[in-house]
Amino acid sequence: MMTQKAKDNEELADFGRFSEPALLILVSLAEEPRHGYSMTEDIEAITGLRLGPGTLYGALARLEARGFIEALKSEDRRNPYRLTTLGERALRARLDSMMTVAQMGQRRLASA
Repeated sequence: MMTQKAKDNEELADFGRFSEPALLILVSLAEEPRHGYSMTEDIEAITGLRLGPGTLYGALARLEARGFIEALKSEDRRNPYRLTTLGERALRARLDSMMTVAQMGQRRLASA
């Protein structure tokens, strides 16, 4: 039987070539709800990578369809999103997996 952590990680990995933008969006939303431009700025500040509008909004649509994020009511034309409980679990699982791989890589490099 698959653990919830493994299932959440598998669901995020299922984004295929879009997994990096999806991961970056989840990391950005982990701090606070944001609208698209704010996410783009935050992701660029963290990574130096600027997501194009097609990449950003395509990933947002997939994340929302999976229930990892949800749109919030807006007073203006900007559409803020927030991380859901499911999205937080998926993000934690993915980051844990990445840490395991990074730690193994560091150990192997240290003994090379």
